[in-house]
Amino acid sequence: MNTQVQPATDTRLRGPAVWALVLTGVASFMAALDNLVVTTALPAIRTDLGGALEDLEWTVNAYTLTFAVLLMFGSALGDRFGRRKLFIAGLTVFTGASAAAALSPGIDALIAARAIQGIGAAVMMPLTLTLLTAAVPAARRGMALGIYGAVTGLAVASGPLIGGSLTEHISWQWIFWLNVPIGLALIPLARLRLAESTAPDARLDIPGTLLISAGLFGIVYALVNANADGWTSPPVLTGLIVGGLLVAGFVHHGSGNPRAMLPMRLFRDRGFLGINLASLLMFLGMFGSIFLLSQFLQGAAGYSPTEAGLRMLPWTGMPMIVAPIAGILSDRIGGRPVVAAGLAFQALGLGWFAVVLSADVTYAAQLPALILSGIGMALYFAPASNVLMSTVSVADQGRASGANSALRELGGALGVAVLASVFASQGGYETPQTFTDGTVPALWIGASAVALAALLALLLPRKAERPQEPRQSGPSPVVAMATDRTGGAAAPEKVSTH
Repeated sequence: MNTQVQPATDTRLRGPAVWALVLTGVASFMAALDNLVVTTALPAIRTDLGGALEDLEWTVNAYTLTFAVLLMFGSALGDRFGRRKLFIAGLTVFTGASAAAALSPGIDALIAARAIQGIGAAVMMPLTLTLLTAAVPAARRGMALGIYGAVTGLAVASGPLIGGSLTEHISWQWIFWLNVPIGLALIPLARLRLAESTAPDARLDIPGTLLISAGLFGIVYALVNANADGWTSPPVLTGLIVGGLLVAGFVHHGSGNPRAMLPMRLFRDRGFLGINLASLLMFLGMFGSIFLLSQFLQGAAGYSPTEAGLRMLPWTGMPMIVAPIAGILSDRIGGRPVVAAGLAFQALGLGWFAVVLSADVTYAAQLPALILSGIGMALYFAPASNVLMSTVSVADQGRASGANSALRELGGALGVAVLASVFASQGGYETPQTFTDGTVPALWIGASAVALAALLALLLPRKAERPQEPRQSGPSPVVAMATDRTGGAAAPEKVSTH
C-alpha cells in the first residue's frame, strides 16, 4: 500500500478545514460588523425614525448588552446540545432579526430587533471559534486562527465606513439588509459542511445567566434614562439598586458554585483581575467616544456618512497595520509594557480630541488624535489576549476568554450609556456648538477611564506564570485559544459528520 505523507512544512488548508474557515469567518464578520456599523447611520436613523438621545443609545446598546450577557451562555448551549445545531440556530435568529431591523417602522421596533440580533450573535459567535478549531488540524491551526482574527478585525475596522457608505448611497436599512442574503446562504452550507460536536459533561448555569442578565440590564437602563427621567426618579433608582443587588448575587453565586458560568476564584489572580478591569475600562472609553465622535463628524463638522466613515479609518483601521508589530513586541519584552503603552496612547488620543474639538475644527487637527487612538487600540488587543491566557490554567481558558469578551462588550455598553449621559447634561443636538459642548466633557471622561486602565495594566505581573493544572484523569477539557470577542473553547467532545 502506497501512503503519501504530507511534509511537516505543508501549511495548506484542505477540505473540511477550508469550509469551516470560510463559514465561521463570514459569520464572525457579520457579528463583529454589527458592533460599529450602526454608528455612522445614527443621524439618518434619528432623522427617519425620530427618537431622543436615549433611543439612539439603545439602538447600539440593545445589541452589545444582549451579546455581552448571553455570550458565555451561548457557548454552553452549543457544548450541551450540539455546536453546529446551535450555530445554525444563532445564525437563523441573527439573520431574521436583521430583516426585522431593516423593516422597523419606528425606533422602538428597531431597538427590539437589535436586541434579538444580539441574542443570535451571542449564540453564534463563540461557537465559530470552537467549530473552526475542531475542523483544523493542530499543525495548521495557528494560520487558520490568524486568518479568522484578521477577518474579525477587518469587520471592526470597516464598520463605520460600510455603515456610512450604505446609509449615504442607498439607505440606512441596508446596513441590516446586507446580513440577510449572506445568512441565508450560510445556513444550508453550515448544515452540509460543518461537523457536529458536543461536550458530554457540559452543564448550563441558568441561575447565573438570569442574575447577570437582569442585573446588567437594570444598571444600563438606569444610566441610559438618567438624564431624561432624573437621577433620583423611581425608575432610575430602582434600576441602579436592583441591578446592583442582582450583580452582587451573581458574584456570590460564582463564589460558591464550581459549575458557575464565571467562577469568582479566577479573579483572585492579580493578573486576571487587572487585565479584565483594564479591558472593561478600555472599551468604556473607546466605544463611548466612537459613539459620539461618529455623530460629531456629521452633525457638527458637516461630513456625509461616507466621509465620516472614511475619516474614522485612521482609528478603527490602524490595528490591521500595527497589530502584528504589537505581537512581536509582546513576545520580546512581555505583554505588560505593550498593553500599558497601548492604553496610554488611547487615553492620549482621546485627550487630544477633547483639547482640539470645536464647532469649526479641521480634520487635520483631529488626525493626530485618530492616529494615536488607532495605535493604542492596536498595541492593546493581541498582547491583552496573551496576558489574559497566561493567568489561567488551560482548563479555564474557555471561560476566561468568554468572561473577557463579555466584559469588553459590557464596557462598550456602559461607555455609550455613561458618555452619552455626560453629553446630554452638558450639550445636545441643537447646533454644532451645543454638540461640541456636550462631546468635550464626555471625551475627558472616556480618556480618564482609559488612563485608569493603563495604570491597572502597570500593576500586572511582569511575567505571568500559568497556574498548575488540577490533577484529573482524562484529557484537558479545553483547547487554548486567545482571540477577541469570542468565548468558545473546544471541550472533550463527541463528533458526528451527520
